[in-house]
Amino acid sequence: MTTRLTAQHSNHIKEEEFAMTAKPYLTGHYTPAVDEITATGLTVEGHLPPELNGRLIRNSHNPKPGVTPTHWFKGSGMVHGIRLRDGRAEWYRNRWVRTPALDGAPYMTEHGPDMTASPAGTHVIEHAGRLLALCEANFPFELDAELETVGAYDFDGKLRSAMTAHPKTDPATGELHFFGSSPFPPYLIYYIADAKGQIVHSAEIPDATASLKHDFAITRHHVVFVEGSVTFDPTEHSGIPYGWSDAQPSRIGVMPRTADGAAKIRWFAIEPGNMLHAANAYEDTQGRIVLEGPTVDREGFQLSWNWWVGAPGRGTEPNTRSYTRRWVVDLAQGSVDEQTIDDLAVEFPTLNEDYLGTDNRYTYAISFPDQDGFGGYGVVKYDRATGARRLHQAGDARLPSEAVFVPAEGATSEDDGYLLTVVSDLKQDASQLLVLDATGLDRIATVHLPRRVTGGIHGSWIPDTDQ
Repeated sequence: MTTRLTAQHSNHIKEEEFAMTAKPYLTGHYTPAVDEITATGLTVEGHLPPELNGRLIRNSHNPKPGVTPTHWFKGSGMVHGIRLRDGRAEWYRNRWVRTPALDGAPYMTEHGPDMTASPAGTHVIEHAGRLLALCEANFPFELDAELETVGAYDFDGKLRSAMTAHPKTDPATGELHFFGSSPFPPYLIYYIADAKGQIVHSAEIPDATASLKHDFAITRHHVVFVEGSVTFDPTEHSGIPYGWSDAQPSRIGVMPRTADGAAKIRWFAIEPGNMLHAANAYEDTQGRIVLEGPTVDREGFQLSWNWWVGAPGRGTEPNTRSYTRRWVVDLAQGSVDEQTIDDLAVEFPTLNEDYLGTDNRYTYAISFPDQDGFGGYGVVKYDRATGARRLHQAGDARLPSEAVFVPAEGATSEDDGYLLTVVSDLKQDASQLLVLDATGLDRIATVHLPRRVTGGIHGSWIPDTDQ
């Protein structure tokens, strides 16, 4: 239904330190927008492909003026939409996701968590005709076609937990796979919603822990969960009670995609780390599970976390020392081989989602300068078959957002399509939508937006065929 409106940890930060430093998530590229606007007839440079008919919708953490959240992820959600049609950029609009939290409602109440008191600022997706703003600690929030808030959505009462901000749509069936995680039992619940939007399966996952689970992956035959070394920490002062624990084992859970799969899940130990986002996973020709995604070690997590909470000793970027890692899980041998496969600091991996869960050749990501000054902001393309890496550099003081892949009309290859990324330009105090050729990363068109759009976080292309 739609409702309208205890381990030892290493990252303890004194509560008074939160008020001592300027918050990096409220300055520079991440400076929040102060109001909602609508603009039409946007200026386009270059040739905007006429087949791009739909809306690019991107979410962001954007607290209201005068509000200083104690954590980047607690900033209220604001969605930004750009409407493209027949080679024109028809409109831009931005709207706060109007949840109870926007007006200060607390998440914790005397009756327990309020699942509607959500920032709803992490991601936005479309499934079965519903546009949903997501945040992993709460129910999703439904939006209408013009980005106005409809209300909290609980899948007609069948959603009995929070919902991850990173659900996966099976390209073969149209099913939506997702999970809900909690620092309290049940720690992990897995769901499937059919192509019509009805939850048709849910199961509690045995032996899961309070480890932070932000993303996961699906293959043709398995679901892949990742539990890193970041886990529940009730003493964390930021309001998001997680921290690194050397006592929390990192591991990968592999579950068959069958009705009784939860009872058959197997957990495999891996090296300590924390993966926020999965690039993809698949079964290789030997039946092994291959998973890839940007990952931080203990030091990288601490530097990143201190950025997220605005504490001293933080990294220069929100994903400091985040390098792509590959795990190969041999189900027959019960073993895992893992390695870091690139030296460029990246986050926000994407792909042609028609290849989700299969052995995709191409992966895209956003590059960041690392703590030692190596690299810079840009859009990266990885050729997994050859190991080649191509980089579209964003330019001085320009931060691109997650690059969303849109297949070309009549596409004949995996990378035949476009990448859409919104760039924050500090020098011009402006933003543009860049349309890149996904094959060579050449710029095809630039759409000039009427305001600078704050940096972050995830978004989706909603083609007109899905409306």
